[in-house]
Amino acid sequence: MVRELVYNPYLWETQHNPYPIYARLRDEAPVYHNPDLGFYALSRYADVLAAHKDPVTFVSSHGVTLEGGESGQDLLITKDPPLHDWHRKVVSRVFTPRRVNGLEPFMRETCARLLDPFVGEPGFDAVEQFSIQLPLAVIGELLGIPESLRQEIHHLADRLFTRDDTGGIPADAAAAQIEMGMLLYGIVTDRRAHLGDDVISLLITSDVTDDDGRTWKLTDEELTTRVLELAFAGHETVARLVANGVVALAWYPAQRAELVADRSRLPDAVEEMLRWDAPSHYQGRWTSTDVTLHDTIIPADTRVILVTGAANHDERVYDEPAHFDLHRRIDTTVSFGYGVHFCLGASLARLETRIAFDELLDRFPEYGIDESGIERMRSSNVRGLSKLPITVA
Repeated sequence: MVRELVYNPYLWETQHNPYPIYARLRDEAPVYHNPDLGFYALSRYADVLAAHKDPVTFVSSHGVTLEGGESGQDLLITKDPPLHDWHRKVVSRVFTPRRVNGLEPFMRETCARLLDPFVGEPGFDAVEQFSIQLPLAVIGELLGIPESLRQEIHHLADRLFTRDDTGGIPADAAAAQIEMGMLLYGIVTDRRAHLGDDVISLLITSDVTDDDGRTWKLTDEELTTRVLELAFAGHETVARLVANGVVALAWYPAQRAELVADRSRLPDAVEEMLRWDAPSHYQGRWTSTDVTLHDTIIPADTRVILVTGAANHDERVYDEPAHFDLHRRIDTTVSFGYGVHFCLGASLARLETRIAFDELLDRFPEYGIDESGIERMRSSNVRGLSKLPITVA
């Protein structure tokens, strides 16, 4: 008997391995409706890409998660054009090519500091001791977050993202959001009194001009929000991407051996890691009008989630999508979003991931993973591991 098709991102079964459900969504219900949770889902690559390209119909102002708890907050990801456009200009100053590429020596030094102690040792946790620590150090260095506070920010982020089986926000997650805001507000106010050569100082001293030509400087509250979204996006994505990539190369040792022998393939490997098991598995949107797709009407004022993880495994676009293949040609990707909401930190994430594997494979070209010790984080839209023990000797 065929099981009823139920797509619920909060269920542990789905979070553990969503790909069989994704395949059924694409084939059986490309416009899927979950009346209990009140959302529609698009799962085919062409449909997800088209929705990203149409921010007028698929708006972000009602939140970008299934629960929509961030709706109404002063976040770049919850703004629609034209308001989104000048806010994006403010944040884009952080990710100039000069600033991003200038971090490469720091990234390599950080990798060496994190990995060298394990050379000659039996193993270590690739998440807790590497994939979390690298982007946390990099975004902290970029923004100007004191080193003494970076671990606390990571732990608060983990608490803040936690959801229960129904998508409810636990009391501890709500408390973590308040604690995070207070911590970052303290950093901002302290930096205003002691300006330095960092992004927070840059944002403090920069003028902001909106579409009406009005110019002002960001308030401490506005600055805190900008730092909050940059800190989240700057370390969570890379932390999960690197860990998922470690698993991919352990499962496909022949391709890992190719990378060990030829590092020029690393950029291709990073793109395939983003496709194979993306750290962000869906983006939430809200319909501004009725949408008819695949003979189904999605009503106006309805939550729609664009399922990145399903789109990236669409057989209509990718041959043998479950197979990791660093030789795969990837012309476009939705792993960082697309269009007006394309991730501003994508170039930084790609550089960090490339360097992470360059340094990891230098030291541990034939590592293994202890699958019995793997633990997966619980979140509705961030897919990643919280523990990944690897063996290196």
